[in-house]
Parts: sequence; structure tokens; C-alpha cells
Amino acid sequence: MAFLEAHAISKTYPVGQTRITVLRDLDLDVEKGEMVAIMGASGVGKSTLLHVLGGLDRADLGTVSVAGTDLGSLGDAEVVQFRNRHIGFVFQFHHLLPEFNALENAEMPMRIARMPMAEARARAEELLLRVRLHDRFTHRPGMLSGGEQQRVAVARALAMRPSLFLADEPTGDLDEATADSLHELLREMHTAYGITSVIATHNPRLAAGCHRTLRLEAGRLIAAGA
Repeated sequence: MAFLEAHAISKTYPVGQTRITVLRDLDLDVEKGEMVAIMGASGVGKSTLLHVLGGLDRADLGTVSVAGTDLGSLGDAEVVQFRNRHIGFVFQFHHLLPEFNALENAEMPMRIARMPMAEARARAEELLLRVRLHDRFTHRPGMLSGGEQQRVAVARALAMRPSLFLADEPTGDLDEATADSLHELLREMHTAYGITSVIATHNPRLAAGCHRTLRLEAGRLIAAGA
């Protein structure tokens, strides 16, 4: 059994009086410790796929399991609890809370989980050091560059020690040099924390650093170059 399994996934959305099929009988298996890139044109459904894989949305048909847990068998509250404990997300836009500094933003998932404050603070400091923001602990998002804000978002995503890491166009809003630096960081964190990663991206350099690249076309995944 693969660590992440998605079988026969279909997802449609209403558009006026019709429905548009975004994912069509899609299959995906990702082994534990693997780093997989998902490429495809804008609007093809990469974000929808990541939302379904991570329990942010439910497929109309098909099954998704993470580490042997069938997400479809969980109620809404159980999905939220599972996602918060086992899945880390990074999006194209960092979504940091502007009124909190970098350290407090990195702590936020642990605060929500009611982790002891000293433990949450130590974990947040460890992660911010890992993403090389040792001199930015007390800076609020408005005082950070785009790349620095995204590094805080990566730290926050890893706060609860997730086993699955999902990133949706994590470098899409960054210049080329900053994006390349973040690529290196994502590979480094993937290895250091022994996580399984699925990254949706337009960036061929980021995809090239992954173990495997798939393309999303016509609602299905195919091997890149096929």
C-alpha cells in the first residue's frame, strides 16, 4: 500500500446550468518519503487535486487515503482533526496573520492544538532557524520580503510534524532567484523531516528537483513527457 493513495477521483463544479469536470477518474499513488511534482496549465485543476488529497475538499467519486486512513470514512470534524495533525499546506500566497510576528505565526497551529506554550515556542524557533530566519523572529509579515513570508509559511506548515506536505504553486508569487532559494529549502526540509511531499507547480526547475513529475491533463495524471 502506498503512503498516499487516490483512486478513481472525479470532481465537478457547477457553472451556470452545467457542470464542469475538473478531475476525471484520476489515480495517484505516492510512496512514503517520495517528492512528487504535479504540473499542468493554469486552471487545469492542480489546486482542486491538492485540496482533495489534503481533505480541504471532497471528491464527488473515488477514495483518498493517507497513511492507511480513508479520508472519505471520516466525518467533517474528524477530517479537520486529521488534517491539522498529519497534513501540512503551503499555498502560493502565504496567508500569514498580519497582526502576529513570524514566531507567533509559526506557533499558530500548535496554539490551536493547545500544545504547551513552551513546547510550541521551542518548535517554532527550531523551524524558523531551519528556514534561515533567525533574525526575523519578531518581524511582522509586513516587514518581511515575499520570500521570507513564504519561509514562515513553510515553518508553520511543518509545525505539527505532518507526515504529508502539500504545496500549491509555492513559488508562483516570487522572483526567479527567490524561487530557486525556496526550491532548495523545500528539498532540504523534505529530507530533514522525512516527509512525503506533493507539489503543484508551473516551475520546471522545482519539478526537476523532485523524484517524479506528473502532468495533469483532461482531468487525469500522466507521466511527464508521455
